[in-house]
Amino acid sequence: MALKKRTLVFVASIWLIGVTTLSFAQTSNLSELRAAIDQSIVEGDMPNAWWTVKIVEAETGMPWYEKDTGRSFIPASNTKLFTTAAALEILGPDFSYETSIWSDGWVEDGVLKGNLIVRGSGDPVIGGRFNDGDITEAFRAWADSLKALGVTRISGNIVGDDNAFDEIHLGEGWEWDDLTFWYGAEISALSFNDNCVDFRLIAQKEKMPAELAWEPANTSYVSAVNASLTVAEDHSITEGYFREQGSNRFTFSSLVPQGRTDYESLAVSNPTAFFVHVLRETLVAQGISVGGSSVDIDTTPFSPSYSSLNHLFSHFSPPLSEIVRVINKRSQNLYAEQVLRTIAVNAPLAGSGLIPGSAAMGISRSKEVYGKAGIDTLRIQLVDGSGLSRHNLITTTMMTNLLRYMRHHPDPSVRSAFLESMSIAGVDGDVRTRMRGTSAEGNARAKSGTVGNASALSGFVTTSDGTELIFSIISNHHTVPATRPRQIQNEIVSLLASHSRK
Repeated sequence: MALKKRTLVFVASIWLIGVTTLSFAQTSNLSELRAAIDQSIVEGDMPNAWWTVKIVEAETGMPWYEKDTGRSFIPASNTKLFTTAAALEILGPDFSYETSIWSDGWVEDGVLKGNLIVRGSGDPVIGGRFNDGDITEAFRAWADSLKALGVTRISGNIVGDDNAFDEIHLGEGWEWDDLTFWYGAEISALSFNDNCVDFRLIAQKEKMPAELAWEPANTSYVSAVNASLTVAEDHSITEGYFREQGSNRFTFSSLVPQGRTDYESLAVSNPTAFFVHVLRETLVAQGISVGGSSVDIDTTPFSPSYSSLNHLFSHFSPPLSEIVRVINKRSQNLYAEQVLRTIAVNAPLAGSGLIPGSAAMGISRSKEVYGKAGIDTLRIQLVDGSGLSRHNLITTTMMTNLLRYMRHHPDPSVRSAFLESMSIAGVDGDVRTRMRGTSAEGNARAKSGTVGNASALSGFVTTSDGTELIFSIISNHHTVPATRPRQIQNEIVSLLASHSRK
């Protein structure tokens, strides 16, 4: 997500900001339903917006409603549905990343005489997400593994090898003002803690700076200018963060009310260097001294030939089925980008001439899946895996074709992993606050998407008489707050959930 979500609350069937008073009473035929959807869009008071909507039966593919389904729209984070669908089919739900640890030296009298090399494969989840928030748990386990090999000192450097991916660390068309934040984190085959530092500003006495600290362990990889201010407790938090491009120097100008703490994960520059820097700090903290420094392999002439190196041990990620849940429920951009490039690494398109480990290679390979879903791959335009780019263009027909293909996927493990990765309306993920108090709550499975002037919602919902529907609802070019198109999307899905033909 490029914009922060805002909570949406319904009172009965009336929008709090008074956009419409359309009832969610059951409609009894398709013409009534279509008229109600039209009314939702018209009365949504977004006259300069473009809308596209497609609703089909999941079982038969029969269309229930279509609006501008042949026109291309920016899908925002709905792009993640394309990425995760392709990844699950191509890599398989049980796919796991291997991060391997090597040395070009030997152990003598407790000293590893040489460099320690960490070879990345694109694992996006090393950090706290799958370790109950314990950010350095994996690195401490690696220290234990080194100690078990008799290592108490490393004479050389800690080298990070990120060469599995190409050297383009941002998605095509990403906007510069997203790059400070977690959702604009740089991409690397060696990634740690979502390639972010977790900052906290703790209010102190009024008119004094807030206390600034960060994880992991106040790492020296970043520096900070604390221009924050503690304000009276009746104020709200006013966030102010900035990272100088190409640096890891952060400036904080937040206003933090007394008794409050402001938390924010902010993206670092050069994730590979960040990875090995914190690894070195952790090894030292665990009693393993390091004579050399931490280095990104791209900044050195070092070119390892792994057939001649010593493999010490490996670290394995959770399965892809668990990673795609984070991608779709959390709308985690970095993970989607890593997975897209992982397709390129593990299933490259022969003879394509594309760069190995690149987004372009991953997208080209994924188009084979999209073609099987009945999507015109000459008309779809995808440039990243997350949807942060405004260069992505799809139609709602493409989206409903993809969702229907995955709903009936011949491999039940792929089908279930995809469906379970989607959020449940009013319950969890990126639609946890939406459609509460309607027939769609606990019913609709959906993926939201938001970038500037674009909003999308696509997924599955079951009507009151048991018919499963697939929907895709996208708005572009609106100039109203993001809550407005979300409200219209919510109402349309709620209308579908309450519909009955009996």
